[in-house]
Amino acid sequence: MSSPVILGMGNPLLDISAHVKQDTFDKYGLLPGNAILAEPQHMPIYEELAAKPDVEYIAGGATQNSIRVAQWMLQEPGKTAYFGCIGADEFGKKLTDSCKKAGVQAQYMVDGTVATGKCAVTILDKERSLTTDLGAANNYKASHLQDPAQWKVLQGAKVVYSAGFFITVSGESMDLASDETVKNGSIYCLNLSAPFIVQVPPFRAQLEKLLPATDYLFGNETEALAYAEAVGWDSKDIEFIATRLSLVPMKGNKGPRKVVITQGADPTIVAIKGCVTKYPVLKLKEEQLVDTNGAGDAFVGGFLAALVKGKDVEGCCKAGAYSASVVIQHSGCTYPATPDYKF
Repeated sequence: MSSPVILGMGNPLLDISAHVKQDTFDKYGLLPGNAILAEPQHMPIYEELAAKPDVEYIAGGATQNSIRVAQWMLQEPGKTAYFGCIGADEFGKKLTDSCKKAGVQAQYMVDGTVATGKCAVTILDKERSLTTDLGAANNYKASHLQDPAQWKVLQGAKVVYSAGFFITVSGESMDLASDETVKNGSIYCLNLSAPFIVQVPPFRAQLEKLLPATDYLFGNETEALAYAEAVGWDSKDIEFIATRLSLVPMKGNKGPRKVVITQGADPTIVAIKGCVTKYPVLKLKEEQLVDTNGAGDAFVGGFLAALVKGKDVEGCCKAGAYSASVVIQHSGCTYPATPDYKF
């Protein structure tokens, strides 16, 4: 395999995906488009989904999704790597096999004391809600990243990416990785990922600690609004919020930060040094949509693939829009064998 140019660090999960009715959403207090960590009252949902005739098991976790999509867009085995923690069980084996098949160099930490993490992907009217039981994913340790084999991959990567969800697991690993990108001039990318990340003060504090090393900050309009509310910015203007986030000072010789906010079917907002540009997405007909699970992850995957190909922000947004448009025409974060896309 060639040396990875993109490294993802995150929470590997096996998605348990099925269509449900409104009563399931009501029973578990689920909201369309939302992502939550499972509490005791949510635990029965996994068996309920597993019993459904249409249930699908798909390699998931936000960061892992983005890395798989980036690998798919690049079509060169071994150009991407992924770190996270799995259990020594069947679900862990499914994730390992899935990454190998996709061409991703997965260097998992394995914890035999706890089950591989899982995510209930409940789909209602083509909108998904995610309920995550982190399991082994919650046990990732910075010592794994610091092992020479993993550290070598970090040092050789042009781009390092984590979804904000990883903040709940190993802020120390994110600090180490982001600091290394400051030292060696590589690119650090971060995603807001979900409203709860910015609504919980310790998580938001870690996010804000990482911002000065973050070259690209991703998110969607819901997450941007949640951030503004959490920090007391009296605004619901996405362009204004993206602008303020772009102006947070950078570390060392880094800069300027690019803040990339997707808005579903509306244009993607990019703020750089306080200036906003909008980039179109690919419009699909209602009947082409299968489900929205993984759309944001897929956008990031396409964007990162274009970034390591040397494309500008416009080219990266174009690639991201393409990969997202493909994934939402499939169930879960899945795609055809090869992309119909040329960099």
